[in-house]
Order: sequence, then C-alpha cells, then structure tokens
Amino acid sequence: MSNISATYLGNLQVELVHNLSGTKIYTTPTPEHGGSGKAFSPTDLCAAALCSCAMSMLATYAENHGLDVTGTTLEVSKAMTTEGPSRIGRIEIVFNMPNREFSSKDKMVMERAANTCGVHHSLHPDVEQVFTFRWND
Repeated sequence: MSNISATYLGNLQVELVHNLSGTKIYTTPTPEHGGSGKAFSPTDLCAAALCSCAMSMLATYAENHGLDVTGTTLEVSKAMTTEGPSRIGRIEIVFNMPNREFSSKDKMVMERAANTCGVHHSLHPDVEQVFTFRWND
C-alpha cells in the first residue's frame, strides 16, 4: 500500500491523503505559476517538511534527555532561484525556543540534532538551508 494517495481536482488543485490516518492536505501552485495561492504550493510543502523534520529530531533528543521544548515556534522562509529552472534556492528556519534554562551543552546538542533530519540530508546540496536558533532564556 502506498503512503500517500493524490487526486487532481481540477483548477490546479491536488488533494493529498495520508493513507494511514486519512489526513488530507491540498496544494495549488503559487500565483506566479498560475495558481490561486489559497493552499500550500508543492515547494511550500518541501519547506514545511524540512521544518517539521528538524523540529521532530530536536524534540526527540530533548524528550530523551528530560528537556521540555514544548511551545517552540518556528518561522519558515523559502526563496526560489531567479535563474535557470524553477527550484528552491534557500530555506531559512528560525527556531524560537521556549524560555527555559538550557545548558550550553543542551543548546549545542539540540541544534546538532535538528541538522540530523532526513529531509535536510535529502535535499540537493544547492538548496541553502539556514537554521537560526533564538534562545529565550
């Protein structure tokens, strides 16, 4: 069985279904590519995948070491290249960490954990990935 099923709905909209849970998301191209911009674009989902994967790796480390990162917020920015074929040129993620007293070692290791994410390692090396951590302690 496949992990995801997709149906083209017309009007440049695609419905994606996570087969295990039944969760649905929709995509449409950006307005620059003829879409309505009323849903995630496929490249938005790529940036979102990097964000959620990196946060999941950081949270896994934190939970395994008794650290609470609940309430962390993330800001994701994606920029497309201006030359050549349309592709993502840069994804920047800002991790706004909760106001907790983390040690310097904990901070360093959590930052490293975020960089172990499978999406991070799956993206082409030409896609610049910038992770910034704001420690609010």
